[in-house]
Amino acid sequence: MSNSTSIPVDKNKIGQAVQMNIPLSINTYTLPKETETYIVEVVKVFLGAVHQTEIEDYIVYCLNELTTNAKKANTKRVYFKEKGFDIYDQKSYDEGMLNFKQESLSNIDYYLQQQKKEGLYIKVIMQAKPGCIIFEVRNNVQMVATEFKRIFDRMVVARDYETVDQAFMQAIDDTEGAGLGLIIMLLMLKKIGLQEDAFELITEKDMTINRITIPTDFEANRHLLELTKTIVEYIDEMPQFPEKIMEIQHLINDPNATMGTIASLISDDIALTTDLLKMVNSAAFGLTKECMSINEAVKMAGLRGIQHLLYSVGTLQVLNVTNEEQKKLWDHTYKCAFFAYNIAKIQGKVGILEEIYVCALLHDLGKIIFSSIYPKLLEQINDLKTERNIPEPVIQSVMAGMEHQAIGVAVAEKWHLPAAIINTIKYQYDPESAPKEYCNLIATVGFAEFMLQYTEGNINYYQIPPILLKQHAIEKEEQLQALCDKLNAKFHKQD
Repeated sequence: MSNSTSIPVDKNKIGQAVQMNIPLSINTYTLPKETETYIVEVVKVFLGAVHQTEIEDYIVYCLNELTTNAKKANTKRVYFKEKGFDIYDQKSYDEGMLNFKQESLSNIDYYLQQQKKEGLYIKVIMQAKPGCIIFEVRNNVQMVATEFKRIFDRMVVARDYETVDQAFMQAIDDTEGAGLGLIIMLLMLKKIGLQEDAFELITEKDMTINRITIPTDFEANRHLLELTKTIVEYIDEMPQFPEKIMEIQHLINDPNATMGTIASLISDDIALTTDLLKMVNSAAFGLTKECMSINEAVKMAGLRGIQHLLYSVGTLQVLNVTNEEQKKLWDHTYKCAFFAYNIAKIQGKVGILEEIYVCALLHDLGKIIFSSIYPKLLEQINDLKTERNIPEPVIQSVMAGMEHQAIGVAVAEKWHLPAAIINTIKYQYDPESAPKEYCNLIATVGFAEFMLQYTEGNINYYQIPPILLKQHAIEKEEQLQALCDKLNAKFHKQD
């Protein structure tokens, strides 16, 4: 953006929000020109991140129409209040509207400042969700019956038209804002193939919500699934889980096996022994004294704990983390696991501590796999693109990491990892959709990931799902910050 008053657009934050399926929100009281420009720039980056740039002009128009109408609705409230009109009384409403447009426009700066003093805001929200993208324009006033009727009438009129030219023939009463502009907006949505229910007008107490829901391209989804499946097929040459670890797993599941037998089998593998002792002695497990033997480790961690630790050790051995990007990803997952384990410990989830630790450690399995096979995969994917006529945006989608979760799930299933790990990878950003028995575990891992992203400045407090904050007794940002600081300090203390 070129002018000196421009607001910088953080592309990394937008990309992070798209990847995590969390909302982006822009708040304004007066909707100045620089904010309008900023909204347009954010929409462009957002649509680019979800590979929907072809609808950019349509969405920009729709949001401009809805934000302008929201601003006028807020202005109307302060104007009516100052002039003594009752917006809820039909006669008083009609009287107030006689001079509203002329008088408010002639002194618009004053009325906009009054809106700000009254705390009347406009909020633009955009969010990528599985299967759709959502745009909302909210303003914190309740729509009165007369306003709702007029907008509903415009929606009915828009059904009768196929083109904007036809709409221009409609007689528009210019005392209200939601007239021709709203009809054109609905026609634009129709033009990009959306049904009438793509636009919703929701009225709540002290809130008006205009929502546009756009399903993602089904053809693109078909290609994404095809490409993801093919990537997993390309990983076939990747080694299976280490035979020794699978042998130990079978022994753990044998009701006749003793602790001593299991410990002896683990001890036979020097690398496995070293890795397990390192994990058991990490600060996350809070042992009062250093564990120096596998026998002791098995007793301390218990069979379930050892079993879950073996999955993480096995994954590390298979993936053979070497380059800097992979090391950075593993460092992030170790910290996430530490956070998740300690959050669970604070909340008394003693029975699933080790399970939570390992699920958090492997929740980004898809990213790590993708980074490890990326160089060889590039050439193969280009061949696949030509062979199966896959559109470039779909290729970009996978390369941008939007399908990391799907890849992680596919590989976890291929390796026969436990259902808890598979469901954590799949539902980490949407724990409510997970099978009921894993919701609590996944919510803890998901909250730990959101905490890390918040700590690293990649997301803002408002983007953390309210249900996760509620589940972890966080009522305000200061509480979250204090918890992050506490766990951060504890994590670095172990280094």
